[in-house]
Amino acid sequence: MTTEKSYFDLCVELSVDGTPFVSVTFLAAQGSAPQDSGSKMIVTEDGLYWGTVGGGKIEARAIEEARALLGDVSGTPSAALQKTLLVEWNLERDLGMTCGGTVRLFFEAFNTDVWDVVIFGAGHVAQALVPVLLPLSCRVTCIDTRREWLERLPKTAKVSAVQTDDPPAHVARLPEGAFVLCLTHGHESDLAILEAIFRSGRRFPYIGAIGSKRKAAEMRKALRQAGVDPNAIERIHSPVGLAIGTNAPAEIALSIAAQLLQERDRVASSSSAVTGD
Repeated sequence: MTTEKSYFDLCVELSVDGTPFVSVTFLAAQGSAPQDSGSKMIVTEDGLYWGTVGGGKIEARAIEEARALLGDVSGTPSAALQKTLLVEWNLERDLGMTCGGTVRLFFEAFNTDVWDVVIFGAGHVAQALVPVLLPLSCRVTCIDTRREWLERLPKTAKVSAVQTDDPPAHVARLPEGAFVLCLTHGHESDLAILEAIFRSGRRFPYIGAIGSKRKAAEMRKALRQAGVDPNAIERIHSPVGLAIGTNAPAEIALSIAAQLLQERDRVASSSSAVTGD
């Protein structure tokens, strides 16, 4: 739990890092007041991060409600979670306290709409792409067999570097709804990851694989020969990225980032049409 910095400083830091958190404000009380009106605390998935709204049963219940807004209690997908909550608790009836009165608290959740981008391969294109993605509201996971390349990635809470000798096996651990990129150092390694994705039975909204048109055609042929559903194969974005720029890693990275945004918005629009939002 951090205590040295102010509430506003910490909110900014958590927002920049993309860490989901809930701000809880003590609005008012009738009867015994455990804290002054306007008092605040910050709650993350790990629990109390900063501040207090009075301690004891009130604070314990407030932390429970805040963590539920973050989804780690109910298991609800983040897109379906509500962002704000206004409560009024009777101290005796709702919290089991002997003192009478009521308290009102306001909860506001931030960074709960996490957009996961998973990159297999930490080579030149990934090194150029990750800094482009960092200012966006996303969380990046980069997976590679080579620790020396992973160590070159930006050091920030928004980037997770995963070193493994078996990248295809890591497919089973990918977050739901992730946008997946295959940018490894070889055609064969990309193909193995793609096969693992399709054999897993999981449906990711975006799958991209680097390569020329000729290599993309060879990859699709190999997947068909491996028994992958042709309709699933056609969902792969390969050559990856929009048809702009040169083959320089920095320009490929920009074209990929643009395509990711395009597909993210398309998926969000499709979801809104289905739910009627």
